[in-house]
This record gives sequence, C-alpha cells and structure tokens, in this order.
Amino acid sequence: MENTQVRNHAAATPELVARLQRSVQSVIRGKDEVIELALVALLARGHLLIEDVPGVGKTTLAHALARSFNCAFHRVQFTSDMLPSDVLGVSIFNQQADRFEFRVGPIFANIILADEINRTTPKTQSALLEAMNEYQITVDNHTYPLPQPFMVVATQNPVEHHGTYPLPESQLDRFLMRLRMGYPSAESEKEIVRKFAGSDPLSSVEPVMSAEEVVELQQAVRGVSVDEQLVNYSMAIVEKTRRHEYLGLGVSPRGTMMHYRAAQALAFLEGRNYAIPDDFKRLALPVLAHRCVVSSRFVSTLKKSDQTDFILTEILESTPVPL
Repeated sequence: MENTQVRNHAAATPELVARLQRSVQSVIRGKDEVIELALVALLARGHLLIEDVPGVGKTTLAHALARSFNCAFHRVQFTSDMLPSDVLGVSIFNQQADRFEFRVGPIFANIILADEINRTTPKTQSALLEAMNEYQITVDNHTYPLPQPFMVVATQNPVEHHGTYPLPESQLDRFLMRLRMGYPSAESEKEIVRKFAGSDPLSSVEPVMSAEEVVELQQAVRGVSVDEQLVNYSMAIVEKTRRHEYLGLGVSPRGTMMHYRAAQALAFLEGRNYAIPDDFKRLALPVLAHRCVVSSRFVSTLKKSDQTDFILTEILESTPVPL
C-alpha cells in the first residue's frame, strides 16, 4: 500500500512541484539551484538557513516560497532587544476569568521568516530550538503543538558583519541546510532591474498548492527507498568529519538523519521513488558543512564557512562512491 502511494505521488510530483518551482522562479531569477534546494528542505520537513550579504534576495526567496502555497506566514524581524516571548507568545492575566491566558506569538504559522536571525541575542535565538526540533513549544509548563507543515526560513548576514551574534552549534544543527544566494549573473540582474525596479516583485505571486497537499507530499517522501550502501556512504562521510584533524566538531547523528531525509526529498523532487549516490553527494555541502566546526589548528585565509566547505569537499573526494 505504501509503495503504491509513493508511486502515485511520484508520478504527480512533476506537475505539483513544477508549479511551485515556477511560482518561485517568477520572482527569483537565475537561482534555479537555490530554489530547488529550498524545495528539498520543505519536502524533507526541514528548516532553511540562507546566509549572504544584504540585498541579494534572501528575504524575497522566503516570501516567494510562503506565498506559493496557501499557508499561514509570519515574518519576525530579529533585533538585539528582542525577547523570547516576542517569538513564542506570552501569558496574560484575564481579570474577568480570573486566570492566565496564553496569547500566541508569531511562531504559530506554517512558515516563519526569521529575518536576520543572527542580529538577536543567543537567548532569543534559543526560543526556536524546541519548535524546530519537536514542532511544539512549551510556555509556563504548557505544551502547544505547532501547525503543519511547519518550516523556519532564517536569513542571516555573514558573521563578520557588524552587529551580529554567531548562531550556537545547537541552533545551526537544527537547520536541515544552509544556502548562499550569491550575486546574480549580469543577464539575470538586468532582467530583475527591468522587471521589478518600479514594482513589488511579490505582488504577482499566487498560491499554487494547499498546505494539505504539502503535508501529503512530505508524507510520501518518507517512502522513498534508500539502499543500505547509500546509508553506509553517508555514514562514512560523517565519520570522517568526526575524525578529521582540522575539525573540532563533526557532524552529529541529527545531521546524518537530515542527510538521509534530504536525499529522499531530492529523489522525490526528481520523480524517483529511490535515492541514488548523486543525491547524497550533491547534498553533502548544504546539509553537513554548517554542522562542522573548524579547529584552531586549521590556518587559512578563507572565512569560516568556506573553510568547512573546503574540508568537506576533500572528504567527499576521498570517500568511495557506491556503484
């Protein structure tokens, strides 16, 4: 029964996901790879961290993704004076009812845009930990489930920029993948200027899918077949990060699981009900690199995020790919 469901959904994937891709591509030009990986994060029930300099479309990508299916969307602008209650909600005493009542915060939505998340303090950043891992929050000893699907799309400026707080390892580990937008090509930038310079690029985005359909696709992704050799391949990569002389912290078991789920989602996105080695290899950098911490023994002129990419690329090149 489950395999039949996977085949049926896999057959419908090109139509369903193509509509979603086209919707986002109508706003984000020249970034097809980034868009595809963002959809992988959505289908894998993961969270997305987009890191880059200001003005390259990080926030626009999150908005376009949220507007492309019919869901509750909240944007939280993180600042240095923000408190955890500004994200989760707060209990207020109702004098008429003689009891405390919980007023929900912006976390109660299907997609949360955590804009410039590294401009707030680690105390407020930690308010997202339970929500991102367990899809619930706990306030005053009461647990509240979050709506499904639930996804945090966080943007951050590079940590070298003024006024930023580095995300702690526990926070980074909860993001399924980290992406960088990069500057558009000259041709794409010219198209953006001519089409959107005098208008809101998001005004034309309409929902092409319901939240229920997204949940159905997420459930179908779980049935994608992954051969035992591919699991061993992923674990071999992870094990090398834990023993590498230039890494002070390797990939966690959560990272291994995320790599598995992302490979299933990528296979499903491409209309397959089975994963292949290229799925795991292609996803290794965006899924695993931000979970590694470079040791102080590694001296390089590269910035920290590029250092982990460099080391992980070497690991990939030295790890045999299953045939």
